[in-house]
Amino acid sequence: MLSGILAAQPFLSRLEGDSSIARRPMKRIITPLELMGAKISAVDGTYPPIEIQGTADIQAIDYTLPVASAQVKSCVLFAGLYANGTTVTRESHKTRDHSELALKEFGADIQARGTTVSITGGAALTGRELLVPGDLSGAAFFLVAAILAKESNLILYDVGLNPSRTALIDFLVSGGAQIKVLDMRSSGGELIGDLQVQASRFQGGLIEKGMTAALIDEIPVLAVLGAMSEEGLTVRDAGELRVKETDRIATVAENMRRMGIEIDTAHDGFRIPGKQQFRAAEVDSFGDHRIAMAFAVAGLFADGETTVNEAEAASVSYAEFYDTVARIRG
Repeated sequence: MLSGILAAQPFLSRLEGDSSIARRPMKRIITPLELMGAKISAVDGTYPPIEIQGTADIQAIDYTLPVASAQVKSCVLFAGLYANGTTVTRESHKTRDHSELALKEFGADIQARGTTVSITGGAALTGRELLVPGDLSGAAFFLVAAILAKESNLILYDVGLNPSRTALIDFLVSGGAQIKVLDMRSSGGELIGDLQVQASRFQGGLIEKGMTAALIDEIPVLAVLGAMSEEGLTVRDAGELRVKETDRIATVAENMRRMGIEIDTAHDGFRIPGKQQFRAAEVDSFGDHRIAMAFAVAGLFADGETTVNEAEAASVSYAEFYDTVARIRG
């Protein structure tokens, strides 16, 4: 997302990252930013590190994203802050809109209608004091653990309940999870609430089409839930998982099999039968924070001690994750 801002600056920038970032394709942001006037180079034309020769004369574009992505959308909108004219992004599915809400709070000239967002450059932004709510994607690991744990009753405070993110709650409740939203309120354009989750008999389900885009980050831990559900879990239209910090279809499948779980994979998803038991095993995060946390949750329900190699990857998004797990377990 920062690349959008740097594309509009009249200097050269170089962006690097850790080993997981180095595997992520950047062509998806290079293409629109070059259309706006920036010059960008990358390894093999797509991988980090990337070098951005920005321009103060960045141009507005009307851009249809080949794959719905809130990060790419935000990148283009950030560049549009500085552009001459109105920049428009269009998506096949509505993705999370935290950037749009924040930009509006700061005074940007931005409009959203369905899957189309437009921003007119040149608006003067004003500093604000804002509350950043807890991340629902981070909460997903504890929601799943509490659903599976016997006699559990867990309350998660100050969780962000932006409607573009609550497909997770909708999916879990539709499968039988006992989740209640307590004390909902609004702050800085975002909805916030406390979530109460209790032990539940989860039926399983199907994730496909627009639901896949809405749940793309939560799928690794939902796979853990699916294996212990009544009817299992099927995921389709999830080719985007192949180009996350790891190929998450492959890494989920590898760790599932190590833990004795049956899983059938496809190029864009997988099928996990239900009523399975996790076996204690040595698994890997493969340097991916969501894989590390998902299989730490799986380890809670294994028949012995599970080891997660490179478990420190969780700190990319949740530095206190293991301490929080230990505190909840008592």
